[in-house]
Amino acid sequence: MTDAVRDNPARHRFELEADGDIAFASYRREGNVLTVNHTKVPKRLEGRGIGSRLVKGVLDIARAQGLTVVPHCSFVSAYIKRNPAYADLLG
Repeated sequence: MTDAVRDNPARHRFELEADGDIAFASYRREGNVLTVNHTKVPKRLEGRGIGSRLVKGVLDIARAQGLTVVPHCSFVSAYIKRNPAYADLLG
């Protein structure tokens, strides 16, 4: 497994590979606003913290690119509540 979250702009999603599967967070980007719509972790990977690593990577990328984040995904919203260091990214 790698902790490297990568942007796949052709599919409008960030991806994290784990044990041959892909966890992803779909998004819409308009200017400097990144709206995260949905996260998906394959069933066999659930309960291993992969979703949290994915969201952390997405938020770190957003911060590095100066983006504002709008979480339409409840998992992303909950992650930010548990990790208030990312609250400044909210739009």
